[in-house]
Amino acid sequence: MSPRPAPDASTQGPRAEQPRARRLETPPVFSPGSFCHPARQETVAALGLPHPHPWQPTEEDWHLPENWEAILRAAFQDRLRKYRSLRVFMDICARCGACADKCHFFLGTGDPKNMPVLRAELLRSVYRGEFTLAGRLLGKAAGARTLSKTIVKEWFAYFYRCTECRRCALFCPYGIDTAEITMIARELLLELGLGANWILEPVANCARSGNHLGIRPQVFQEMVQALCDDIREITGIRLTPPCNEKGHEVLFIAPSGDLYTEPGVYTFMGYLLLFQAIGLDYTLSTYASEGGNFGLFASAELAAKVNAKIYAEAGRLGVKWILGGECGHMWRMAHQYMDSMNGPAPAGLEVPRNPVTGTVFRHAASTKMIHIAEFSADLLLHRALVLDPARNDHLIVTFHDSCNPARAMGLLEEPRIVLRAACNHFVEMPENTIRERTFCCGSGAGLNGDEIMALRMQGGLPRGHALRHVQRHNGVNTLACICAIDRNSLRPLADYWAPGVSVAGAHELLGNALVLPGEGERTTDLRREPLPPGGAP
Repeated sequence: MSPRPAPDASTQGPRAEQPRARRLETPPVFSPGSFCHPARQETVAALGLPHPHPWQPTEEDWHLPENWEAILRAAFQDRLRKYRSLRVFMDICARCGACADKCHFFLGTGDPKNMPVLRAELLRSVYRGEFTLAGRLLGKAAGARTLSKTIVKEWFAYFYRCTECRRCALFCPYGIDTAEITMIARELLLELGLGANWILEPVANCARSGNHLGIRPQVFQEMVQALCDDIREITGIRLTPPCNEKGHEVLFIAPSGDLYTEPGVYTFMGYLLLFQAIGLDYTLSTYASEGGNFGLFASAELAAKVNAKIYAEAGRLGVKWILGGECGHMWRMAHQYMDSMNGPAPAGLEVPRNPVTGTVFRHAASTKMIHIAEFSADLLLHRALVLDPARNDHLIVTFHDSCNPARAMGLLEEPRIVLRAACNHFVEMPENTIRERTFCCGSGAGLNGDEIMALRMQGGLPRGHALRHVQRHNGVNTLACICAIDRNSLRPLADYWAPGVSVAGAHELLGNALVLPGEGERTTDLRREPLPPGGAP
């Protein structure tokens, strides 16, 4: 783990050197803690990606293929032909700077190249130099650059300091989506065998076993059973979730982080309690045991490959529709890319319909897949659940709008409906840091490795300050979210910026509050912590 600066040191103005030379002429510096570990040669090879080879960012020679310039030009030209949006984004930027102070990494580091406009310029300048007449004729006068090994290193340095959160796009007067530019830049780097291990290794695991952690089917079932045993001890209710069974109405898929790591496991227990409470006819799958998609952080091809298992299992098991758990990138994938990359949905799938309330989720008419937050919010709006929110009275809860469900999917009010129903004490963070303007956790898009912990804490500065504000002014002690990556990455952020604040999933808190028929007297919450006085039935 890289060393972390003291919180006070992270707030004393710009943290990066401000060179007098032109920004694009300043070479990147790879110091410990500033870069992601490079992908292992065997991992790159296992995924069938080009030019697997050993390399280190700190070394001068990255061992690029001899014809690396031709490879990049051809790959760039291919993406320009394939994605009309890329050419538009390359051409229309006015460099107005409206995005500059909207990026958490620029606010946290003070490095000008972390401004979205300048980060995109790292790619755009090469586009001008290689693919526009003005750039070829006028060169630097037109803001053009020709390919060099320094530029390749610059791309790796700065496009792996973008979490693809899309906050900058919200404020861009032209709607330029810098996240899409980051995705393309990472694809180009993969053409040279350059990638981040924290991204490609989970993708390789997913291709091999169905989830990012490489867990085998029998272990998946054992973990589900272990959580059911915990639920029985806490509530007195025995659960036997079906797995790989045909003939059920719903296929439920959660991110693997909700099954194997804390605090995600408590969220998974909340899912199971909810399904028990309403008698949902569902099945789990050991083959589609991962809803998350690290492929989305690497390339469109890998994103489609990782996501394909969801439709494959839905078709094999003969379900009617798909319900997904609390995950961020699962939902950007489902909401914005699933149709084009993996569609159409298998024959037999239907528009999702809540079997309890009768609500038809028409916005999912194409994908046949909905988010558990909107499913639970619908149940609560129809008063279909019995809750005792006093069980969470020891918690003063605030909510982090995870970037992908919020900005990419528009899930803004639904999680708040769940939290306000499950908790008596709910507080919002400052207005400009929530909903569609939410600040990123600083560790998304595969940047949640411990080797860049210092960088993550700097990137998390805006979210950390907002959290510390409500901790100091409102006594907040719990930060809720609906994303598995956030549940893991927000824990060190909270410990750093607002010590004493714990992190929880929305459905963990709902699980605490749910009153189930036949349950025994509860004396603890799902974490085995004592319930507050008066919080048990």
